[in-house]
Amino acid sequence: MSPTPATVPCQYRTGKTLGSGTYAIVKEAVHIKTGQYYACKVINKKLMEGREYMVRNEIAVLKKVSRGNPNIVTLHDYFETSHNLYLCFDLCTGGELFDRICAKGNYYEADAAELVRTIMGAVKYVHGCGIVHRDLKPENLLFRTKDEDADIMIADFGLSRVMDDHLLTEVCGTPGYMAPEIFKKTGHGKPVDVWAMGVITYFLLCGYTPFDRDTQQQEMEAILAGDYKFEPEEYWQNVSQTARDFVTTCLTIDPAARPTAEEALQLPWLASATPHYVPDPESPHGGPKDLLPHVKKAFDAKKTFRKAVLSMVAMRRMSTLAHGHTPEPQIGGKSLRQLLEESEKVRAPRCQPPSYHH
Repeated sequence: MSPTPATVPCQYRTGKTLGSGTYAIVKEAVHIKTGQYYACKVINKKLMEGREYMVRNEIAVLKKVSRGNPNIVTLHDYFETSHNLYLCFDLCTGGELFDRICAKGNYYEADAAELVRTIMGAVKYVHGCGIVHRDLKPENLLFRTKDEDADIMIADFGLSRVMDDHLLTEVCGTPGYMAPEIFKKTGHGKPVDVWAMGVITYFLLCGYTPFDRDTQQQEMEAILAGDYKFEPEEYWQNVSQTARDFVTTCLTIDPAARPTAEEALQLPWLASATPHYVPDPESPHGGPKDLLPHVKKAFDAKKTFRKAVLSMVAMRRMSTLAHGHTPEPQIGGKSLRQLLEESEKVRAPRCQPPSYHH
């Protein structure tokens, strides 16, 4: 039977808002008796009417994975009051993965490999618990504290599912990180997380994602075709072939041929005792090339570009509304908009705003 939160007087005092979503806000909270701080997801019961199963599902998932791995956010408590449901997690104060990288003085391929090794190890653990995460992306990878050696944590299990013998068919996730089989609706499971890890690894090595396109339709078509390149060359000339091979293997279109998380950990880029890198000709000892300048440049350029694109899309939408409707491309008899709307229906309460905006 699915867990249902107990109704009790609130034992927490909530503070500043850390994030917000469709049905929930995440607040900093302190336990009144212990003085311990947590991140508390406050879910509005009225907004969630008819979708309570989403919260029960998230609790079921978190109860299975919590406390078993140091790189997974722990669910410490859950309860409900007359108006809200509360889920209390580790308060991760170290910031998001990419912000942390950009704040560093330097960043090498070995650093990227160490991050991917740690996260893939946590993914292997999650899969071993019979769970698929389904929304792995840099924004859901947080550092526990600001300490230099702080653990990196997988957060936001709102879209995760306990896997049984049946594959999942709903379209959900964040577009650039979604595997082809999600869009095809042919049934998906744990391999989607390994695909997302391939996208994350590509991003960690260059500062942009492999399937980034001007529109979500083009992005989806690129994913379905596995259409990506290690370009422009100036961003990839400092990345080893072993790292590229790792990305290529994770981004295998056929989920049955894609490595499992355990197999991915055995690939040379993660399993080799000596780190892989391209030597820096300017280094006196032929040490590794610093990837940070290119990674930051690409990341900052993308942020600027995305702002411009969003304003352009908004203007185009207004123009389309004024001058009539253009038919949308189809996949499986449905337009991308229909697929995205289906995705919204299954989306659980989130720590961040929803990935899709209508």
